[in-house]
Amino acid sequence: MAKPAEARRERAEGLRSIAGGAAEGEELDRLIHERMRLAIVSALAVNDTLTFNTLKEMLGATDGNLSVHARKLEEAGYVACTKSFDGRIPRTEYRLTPEGRGALERYLDHMEALIQAVRDR
Repeated sequence: MAKPAEARRERAEGLRSIAGGAAEGEELDRLIHERMRLAIVSALAVNDTLTFNTLKEMLGATDGNLSVHARKLEEAGYVACTKSFDGRIPRTEYRLTPEGRGALERYLDHMEALIQAVRDR
C-alpha cells in the first residue's frame, strides 16, 4: 500500500500527464485561466461591448480588481478598450478582439479535452 505522500505524488503526476496531452501538447493559457480574466473574456464573448461599470456589476468586482485584470487582457491583445465621454462622464468600453476570441476558443478546447481525458480514465 502506497504511503499518503506517494499516493498524492502519483495522482499529481497522472493529472499533469492528462493536462499536458489534453490539447495536443498545448499549454493552458494562464492569462485566461485566472478566474476574473476568464469571467471578463466570457462576458465579452457573448456581448459586442460592455462598459466598465456593467462589467463591474456583472462580475461583482471592485474598480481596482477589474481595472488590473482588464489591463492585462488589453496588454495581451485579447481585449480592446475605448475611452470616451458621455457629456462630462467618462465612459470606458471593452470588446473582445479576434485574438482574444481565438485564445478563448483554444482555452475552452483545452479544458474540454482535459475533462474528456479525466472521464475516460
